[in-house]
Amino acid sequence: MPRIKCHYIDCVFVDEGYCSAAAVEFDPDTGCVTYTASEEHAAKEDDWDEDDEELEEWEDDDEEDDDWLEDEEEF
Repeated sequence: MPRIKCHYIDCVFVDEGYCSAAAVEFDPDTGCVTYTASEEHAAKEDDWDEDDEELEEWEDDDEEDDDWLEDEEEF
């Protein structure tokens, strides 16, 4: 039986770098159709969403802090 080396690290079928799925469907344009993200990975992606919200708050603060630069150019 052939073994398929897989580069998806977050797929539920990956076992020590090889695909353990009983059948694999592959599309040349989109890649592995059998790929299924693990629940752990999905939880980590939710953490990124929270970080994006926090980043937006910081960006808003930075815009307000730039006002002093405009005042300085007048001199």
